[in-house]
Amino acid sequence: MTCLWTPSRRGLLQAALAAGCAPALLRHADAAGTAGTPLFALGIASGSPRAERVVLWTRLIGEALPKEVEVQWELAEDESFKTIAARGTERAEPGTAHSVHAEPGGLRPDRWYWYRFRALGQQSPVGRTRTAPAAGTSVAGTSSLRFAIASCQRYDHGEYAAWGDMAKQDLDLVLFLGDYIYEYATAASSKAPRQHRGGECRTLDDYRQRYAQYKTDPQLQSMHAAAPWILTWDDHEVQNDWAGDVSQDLAPDFHRRRIAAAQAYWEHQPFPKQMRPRDVEMSLSQRYDWGGLARFVTIDDRSWRDPQACPKPGRGGSNTVDLKDCPSLRNPQRTLLGAPQEQWLRDSWDATRPWNLLAQQTLMARFNSQDPAQGPGRYWTDGWDGYPFARERLLRDLEARRVPNTVVLGGDVHANYVADLKLDGDDANAPVLASEFCGTSISSHGMEQARLDHALPFNPHIRYGRSDQRGYMRFELRAERLDAELRSVQTPWDAKSATFTAAKFAVEAGRPGAQVA
Repeated sequence: MTCLWTPSRRGLLQAALAAGCAPALLRHADAAGTAGTPLFALGIASGSPRAERVVLWTRLIGEALPKEVEVQWELAEDESFKTIAARGTERAEPGTAHSVHAEPGGLRPDRWYWYRFRALGQQSPVGRTRTAPAAGTSVAGTSSLRFAIASCQRYDHGEYAAWGDMAKQDLDLVLFLGDYIYEYATAASSKAPRQHRGGECRTLDDYRQRYAQYKTDPQLQSMHAAAPWILTWDDHEVQNDWAGDVSQDLAPDFHRRRIAAAQAYWEHQPFPKQMRPRDVEMSLSQRYDWGGLARFVTIDDRSWRDPQACPKPGRGGSNTVDLKDCPSLRNPQRTLLGAPQEQWLRDSWDATRPWNLLAQQTLMARFNSQDPAQGPGRYWTDGWDGYPFARERLLRDLEARRVPNTVVLGGDVHANYVADLKLDGDDANAPVLASEFCGTSISSHGMEQARLDHALPFNPHIRYGRSDQRGYMRFELRAERLDAELRSVQTPWDAKSATFTAAKFAVEAGRPGAQVA
């Protein structure tokens, strides 16, 4: 098959993926007179969409890059770049891994743009991005929003067919909810078709190499180039189960590792310059308004949490414990977000828009894996179940403030969950305070479905639970209704795998709780 492409071709990356020619599409556009690795081999991206600005990202790579490289960028109102809306030059330097974070401003709200980069005689692929509707836009003027949530894309656990399918969906926005990379070394005994290069990530160079490996995947590149992203992190961007300065292995130098991981994370994502970490501090708690329709709130559940309760002897990190054996779980002072961020979240709910969507990392609904006849409950301590009073404070605040149509979005647990959020999950008559959609992994392995099936009867507030599905969740939001489609990959180790709709749900405005659609 011959695959030809120009920037003016409608459909951009979606059409090329449908034709099976994404790798050719993603090569740099002008390599004449150059040798070795293309400068833009890690692709391009956009993110942090606001009504009048957006962030454009790329990273130059190559064995003989100059210490400083001038990178020109252009943002246009059309695919053929006849009408330039903004252009500029950024300096790519080794101190930030030759990454580029361009921030065109003064843009028109609620419209699509196209962008590209040029450096050292090479031109990047063309990406598509968009601005959010203006703050004063009425609900009627913000007719709908199409977005997806995704998380947990472990490179050595599967191919990225889910990204390829998502790139065909014509989305306005992607929310990535954590575990963009995994820090592990691939086991020496592994026969997986894809394996991590290098050992476990500990230094800045380690993390940079791991991001670069992930970003060479053409289907991930295609989705980055198709729509703007909003991101937050979870544990594997640093180390499994980290909690503030407490690591799973209780390493005394973990703070230094956090500094390296945060720097590499910022370098490889479409974040603005002002979000560049200072030491380990990075402002991932953000509000994004989509006209008069919705407010998205992103939070960080790693940096300021109390360490997990009742860890395994000599270890930090998570454990699965019986409630009767772990009195720390009953401590009402323990926090997952940290007190300042809890207050910031209380102040972030918006009563003026029809929808409030909380983009966070993990399953918020209670998940008890013990038969109530055998005890008061068994819980995994890394998620919200390990901080039950923090969850209660959040839900009571929603109830007190009468926040309209709250939807909690999550990932982390490598399973699809659709749940009602209540203060008492066992009480069928307890009011539903919010709806929850916790999406499965792009590729990371999940638990055996039989284990989940055993536990679901103990959690009647969970309407759907499948750990044997890899994929993502797609949504369409209107003032009166949120529609959710759970997209699943047929064959996780096939890069061209077919995908299918595993389930559909809807949330009606004014009626919290998802219904089968």
